[in-house]
Amino acid sequence: MAASAITVHALDRSPYRVQVVTHHSDTSFGHTISTLIHSAGKFFSQLADLSWGPLAIGLALYGLYLLLRSRALRNAIQAAYPREQVRWRDVWGGYMVGYAVNNVFPLGGGNVAQLFLTRISIPPASYPTIATALSTGVIFDWFMGVLVMCFAFTQGVFPKPPDFSKIPAFDISFFAGHMRFTLFLLTVLGVAFLVGFALLSNRIRAFWVHVRQGFAVLRDRRMYLRTMATWQFASWFARFGSYWALLDAFHIGGSVRNALLVLAVQVVASVFPFTPGGAGVQQALLATIFIHAKDAAAFSVGQQIATAVLSSALGFGALVLIFRFRSFREVLARGREHRRAEAGGTEADEARAEAVEVAQPRT
Repeated sequence: MAASAITVHALDRSPYRVQVVTHHSDTSFGHTISTLIHSAGKFFSQLADLSWGPLAIGLALYGLYLLLRSRALRNAIQAAYPREQVRWRDVWGGYMVGYAVNNVFPLGGGNVAQLFLTRISIPPASYPTIATALSTGVIFDWFMGVLVMCFAFTQGVFPKPPDFSKIPAFDISFFAGHMRFTLFLLTVLGVAFLVGFALLSNRIRAFWVHVRQGFAVLRDRRMYLRTMATWQFASWFARFGSYWALLDAFHIGGSVRNALLVLAVQVVASVFPFTPGGAGVQQALLATIFIHAKDAAAFSVGQQIATAVLSSALGFGALVLIFRFRSFREVLARGREHRRAEAGGTEADEARAEAVEVAQPRT
């Protein structure tokens, strides 16, 4: 992002005062894309200046982060199906394919791929149970995310929520600048979610049983702490170390503070998946936080490119070697077909069950 797009006003020399960052940039979708392209150009032009050792360490730790988190998800699914042998390899593969797809396609398309691949790896499983078990990982992630955000807001460089509308990234500035529309949209989505679940529960009696089955790992506190929270906590440490090394690789300077600020950016970006991997939000926030670093623009996009290349390579490898698919698009198409076919079969089974029940004599 061009340095002229941001003006920094020092209100006071006192250590108790912070700097206020005012953005004068356009926040249109086109500007967000052009800024990403400009920053990507800086990254590629500065490839020779990267510290390759820290970059390799950072990517290795990022791969470890993904591996550890997949283990936690595998354990949640295993708790839901204690009599089945849930292979870590299959859960990791589905997670990597989904992660890779989300780095290419916006709006969480990778979640569909992950759900489908995990489901077909466990023949007795159902989509509601798998989806619920995979969602249990969000609980610990949001707990850690709140702690990281609390730290970030105390550092004086991370924009406060009221200032998000000034961030030069379309997906975050639009919703932050139109709070009435955002609240209305959230309300509509919430109502639609509840109505959809209610309708589905009326049509498929077993649905809620499958959902409760997916939450099995949460009903045993010791099991949850041992098989999920511990693995997720380790994955956050690996992620923290990864960003520390990447900050060194791009000459920003690795430190506890800087790595935690990058993690805070990732937390915010995960809420706005309107660009692949939340790229627009990440680029704008990182360029704002590290405004005084000359390589901030290169880092803001470069770390995304580096981690996206790694996850895409791992995801494509898993796609071909584990699941025997040839492309991400094929997985998304097959996943939608499989879910429709399974939903149709479930409805037919339920209709037959109801017909049998009606035909039976009352006593």
